[in-house]
Amino acid sequence: MKTYPQSISLPIFLPDFLRRVLLLSILALYYFAATAQDLSFTNPVLESGVAGSDGAIYRFSKVNGKVDALVTITARSSSLVKLQNLDITGTGYNKAFQPQVIFNNNVTPGGVNDWWMEFKVSFVNIGTNNAATVDSFSLSALDVDGNGEKINEWVSFFNNKSFTLSHTTLLVPSNITETIGITNTVIGKKFDGPAKRYNNIDTAATDVMVNAGYGSLSNFKFRTGARSTSANGSTDGMYSFLFKSLKTSMEFTLPLVLTEFSATLSNKEVELSWVTGKEKSLSYFVVERSVNGVEYKEIGVVVANGGSNVKTLYNFSDEINSKVAGVVYYRLKMVDFEGRTQRSQVRLIRVGEEKDNLRVDTYPNPVTSELRITMPLAWQNTTVSFDLYTLNGQVVKHLVAGKCNQTEVLNVNDLTTGLYIMKVSNGNESAVQRIVKK
Repeated sequence: MKTYPQSISLPIFLPDFLRRVLLLSILALYYFAATAQDLSFTNPVLESGVAGSDGAIYRFSKVNGKVDALVTITARSSSLVKLQNLDITGTGYNKAFQPQVIFNNNVTPGGVNDWWMEFKVSFVNIGTNNAATVDSFSLSALDVDGNGEKINEWVSFFNNKSFTLSHTTLLVPSNITETIGITNTVIGKKFDGPAKRYNNIDTAATDVMVNAGYGSLSNFKFRTGARSTSANGSTDGMYSFLFKSLKTSMEFTLPLVLTEFSATLSNKEVELSWVTGKEKSLSYFVVERSVNGVEYKEIGVVVANGGSNVKTLYNFSDEINSKVAGVVYYRLKMVDFEGRTQRSQVRLIRVGEEKDNLRVDTYPNPVTSELRITMPLAWQNTTVSFDLYTLNGQVVKHLVAGKCNQTEVLNVNDLTTGLYIMKVSNGNESAVQRIVKK
């Protein structure tokens, strides 16, 4: 709910023109404070894919006047989960993103059931698909309630930095974890709502609201879910997500071609190397490291050539602490002479026990969207091929890494649920793993 001042007092001895200027300035401050907080998610347009299906991408234009938002349906708990409406209008909170999701044709079956649909929001420069890095923003899930009897809604946020609940909250938070190597890592938070029903969507109903804080990213995922304990009423769930205070950085596409970026591990030391094919007014590279894939720290600076039309090779070494275990993430921030930035793709290094040279580790397994494949030490910096087969021998994914990193990532989001066989080969040796896609 917006509030406005009832009166404004000005010093009586100011000249008339200064009083007018001051009055206009104060009114402008109140106007922007009242209107610049909420992002506007309205009038989505299907950009690619089949409407309502996994992989469908919708564009919300000019959500804050600076960026567009691409909303992708990335996954669902089963084929019984359907998108009834991507963004309900005429009810709820107009500027919020309000998907309507149903289960089992809107009829609650007997027994205990839990269902969900997963969305990915990507911020991009207006009218393009170029990622726009967001320094910080908050996302509020409103009206996470139930049907008054045997059904309750829930929401999950991934890679959020923080969350806030009211002291009178009825939501129950829990961790979402993923086993990466030998480490059980928290990757998100789930918030279970009560069975109690609230009429309409009310931003004052803070006991069924959660606010998540995000920072330094260009995309993130969340889930809308519900749970029933018996056959009881319809499964029609309306969700409302209100975005606030989006702050974008100066990041955009620089006149730079980063042709290679690799990370390899040897004797507790990570070797990063990258190649540029073209540089113009490039000042330096910042090497950033993360142990959770969310919060990055600057660990070094490499000075750039500044301007070149030929290939230029750069290197950086990072010694890994002997106590570190799990996955370490690396990326580059490229800065030009005007302070504008661009970030590279992320490279992953898995730190743990030394493995058999012929063993290839895949994780997470079962996998939902991104399968991480860790190579034997001898395979790093060589040409490695990856083939994913169905149980009847059909190849559904094929990838060749010309200069293989220690850990490569294979996107399997578009595959159907089931069992698959992953074959990894360096030309002389091969390793096979069974993969479960959920």
